[in-house]
Amino acid sequence: MSEKTPNHELSPMKCPVHLEDVDLFSPGAQEHWYEAYPILHREAPVLRIPGEGFAPGTDGFILTKYEDISRVVKDPVRFLPTLNLGIQALLESGVTPEDAPRVNAMMASMATLRPNNELYRAHRQELTDPWVGPGASRHTEMITRCANRLIDNWIDKGQIDFIAEFARPLPQLVMANVLGFPEEDIPQLAEWGTAQVASFVHGKGHRNILTEEETRAQFELLDGFKEYVNEKVLEKRKDPQDDMISWLTQVEYQALGRKLTDMEVNGVVYAMIIGGLETTQYALEEQAQLICEHPGLFQDLKNNRDKIRQFTEEGMRLRSPTQGLSTRVTSQDEVFQGVEVPKGSLLHLRFAAGNVDPEEWECPYDLDLGRKAVTRHLVFSAGPRVCPGAGISRVEQTIAWNLLLDRLDGIAYAPGNTFEHQPGIMLGTLALKLTITKAA
Repeated sequence: MSEKTPNHELSPMKCPVHLEDVDLFSPGAQEHWYEAYPILHREAPVLRIPGEGFAPGTDGFILTKYEDISRVVKDPVRFLPTLNLGIQALLESGVTPEDAPRVNAMMASMATLRPNNELYRAHRQELTDPWVGPGASRHTEMITRCANRLIDNWIDKGQIDFIAEFARPLPQLVMANVLGFPEEDIPQLAEWGTAQVASFVHGKGHRNILTEEETRAQFELLDGFKEYVNEKVLEKRKDPQDDMISWLTQVEYQALGRKLTDMEVNGVVYAMIIGGLETTQYALEEQAQLICEHPGLFQDLKNNRDKIRQFTEEGMRLRSPTQGLSTRVTSQDEVFQGVEVPKGSLLHLRFAAGNVDPEEWECPYDLDLGRKAVTRHLVFSAGPRVCPGAGISRVEQTIAWNLLLDRLDGIAYAPGNTFEHQPGIMLGTLALKLTITKAA
């Protein structure tokens, strides 16, 4: 079996040893994140980033302790979501959201459908939960069919790129079917999906800032996506099918007492694409690596299917797909871990560090299938703004591993892996070559 080896030599950064070595955002930082977290926990659980706040003249702060991050995400009144602040500024500008420059469809729809915390909850309960939240089990048969089709394509190969041939296309297929997009459009949808998350991959610093040229290219691409979705919305208004877009064109949004406009449906779809692909892909590929690194785990899961849910949750905790986001601003002066954080500071919530906080998790870097209450991790955030797509991601992961365990007798690292990570704030290797053993 080919072994996994450290890939630090691939990084332009050196592995951090002291606090002054820690940089979570420079090129190559991805190769050292999990060496940096113990240093931050020990020496700087609240790390100031001078001049990197939400508004000019303010600072950013990196939070790495579980208790701090949990407190912040559960209180969107005290810790203001940056999206809400952006929407408030948009509404106060007097410009119609649809006509505002460089406002994507999701932001435009948020200005009317969920501009505050009360409507945010209603939006989730009425418009997304039935399809990708607690109601996601309705897609079990479809997800099973999609996963089996992918496995059929490579079951006799002996060696595969697990990301390109399974972990990435599975959520793409699933989301296309949920929304009602033709599967033959997936390559183009994938290109638009890449454009949507460009700032999280290529953006600089903890605020994920793109250059002017990158921003222009992003919006030019996404104009095509907006037009595409508008065409589909019009088609489905005339001839509704059993899919989410059709349903959104027909549903009465009780919180506002009316149906959705075309622009609002477009914005909901935008949010589904941006949130429905990345987490599942990275969770599956890191879980595959954990199996390769723990001899006997594949067979244990194969023989004890009741452990799959614990495995997927513990795998996400241990290797969080989204490592961190700068999404909250303090509405008053705060104190975290004895550090004073002024009103108006931008908080970078380092979910991955919170998920390996030794004060919250015993032996935090161990994969423990007996760990209690493992779903309290912060992979999908927590509180009233927990990720709307958490439900469907969990269903996909559970179905995927049940089918892989049914149809394979083992997986192992194949030769030639570099384990190099993509840039940005997601934990995702660029490729994952596996040797597979087909079940007898």
